[in-house]
Amino acid sequence: MKILFVSLGCDKNLVDSEMMLGKLSEAGHSVVESETDADAVVVNTCSFINDAKQESINTLIEMGELRKEGKIKALIATGCLAQRYTAEIRESIPEVDAVVGTMAIDEIVNALDSVIKGERKDYIKDVSGALVYGQKRLVTTPGHYEFLKIAEGCNKFCTYCIIPKLRGTYRSVPMDVLVKEAEDLVSRGVKELILVAQETTVYGIDLYGSKSLHVLLNKLSKIPGLVTIRVQYMYPEEITDELINEMRDNPKVAHYIDMPIQSASDRVLKKMGRKTNKAELTALIAKIRASIPDICLRTTLIAGFPGETDHDFRETLDFVKEIKFDRLGVFAYSREENTVAATMRGQVPEFKKKYRRNRIMSAQRKIAFEKAKSEIGRKVRVMVEGAIPEEGAYVCRTYKDAPGVDGYLFLETDRELMTGDIVPVKITGAREYDLLGVIDDELA
Repeated sequence: MKILFVSLGCDKNLVDSEMMLGKLSEAGHSVVESETDADAVVVNTCSFINDAKQESINTLIEMGELRKEGKIKALIATGCLAQRYTAEIRESIPEVDAVVGTMAIDEIVNALDSVIKGERKDYIKDVSGALVYGQKRLVTTPGHYEFLKIAEGCNKFCTYCIIPKLRGTYRSVPMDVLVKEAEDLVSRGVKELILVAQETTVYGIDLYGSKSLHVLLNKLSKIPGLVTIRVQYMYPEEITDELINEMRDNPKVAHYIDMPIQSASDRVLKKMGRKTNKAELTALIAKIRASIPDICLRTTLIAGFPGETDHDFRETLDFVKEIKFDRLGVFAYSREENTVAATMRGQVPEFKKKYRRNRIMSAQRKIAFEKAKSEIGRKVRVMVEGAIPEEGAYVCRTYKDAPGVDGYLFLETDRELMTGDIVPVKITGAREYDLLGVIDDELA
């Protein structure tokens, strides 16, 4: 059958999508990019916050109309929304032929086969059960970078988060499996590996008895042809000296730390179930910057958590202004059912959540623009992401820019470059969040 695969949500979900695509491809099915060409549609859903849930529901309803009209022969829902709301999907969107949970992605071919036979079956497994890993993936990224999911689930149980109930407890993928998967991806042209998990920093603690991310980084860096390793989702309390040293000393590891802190108010952090306080965050950031002076620090915050007062908000805002993160994103708190925070008193009105989010982003915008201007004159190597032929320019990323979430460097040159090329550049200007540059052969 011809399959349209719609992958929603995070990069971790994208890895699951690529594993399912790989299974479908091995079974003889083909992948198409439009519903008009499809015999079947698979929607890999997200259920992290309300906006993500609504996008998933709307997509299922839209594809359900095609199923109702007979324009497609099968509609399958997978992922977090499917795991969380199986019965509700069945009742509200009867056009969905099969539901596949987060830990049953290896059943995707069976699910499609059952639909073809006229059966309506669901594939839901224990979220803390056996991991699915080591599957041949059908890569959907541009090909020069790819995500490597190193673990599943989470043991933190933050009071606002539903993920442990959808993905289970923390389970690491064995190191030898990850190295083999990385070698396969690099052999297919991948130059940058982006390590992802609900939390990367405790990788290996369940398999090897201690946090082993620094060991994994060292092993991956020995793969010939791999240029860059980027790490995301690092919990501050789990960042060890061994990890900092590996990032500092290993030339293949990007000097980039994605470290969500969520708040800088000790009172709010405690209500969130977080394991750090403002003093510890301040000390950790100082240590990292002292060890790796050119580090790029990215964080995320939650605005309007239940019980957050104006004083708590100002404390976080002042922290943002003081620390001056290189990259920062803010979410308005999303009240998720079946979480502890959803039952807390002092729920903040939507208008106030959005106001606080906008105030923080306004402060960060000024910081980001100043940091961009301070880059002028620096010489860096960038990765080419694409071309703008009409402007004689290329879209590139520096080591400070993760794909899809950070900014770009626009490179003006007459040379013919290819996506994935690594180019020496001198930064000549700044345009808000983005940079401008020219080729600098002295850096080559």
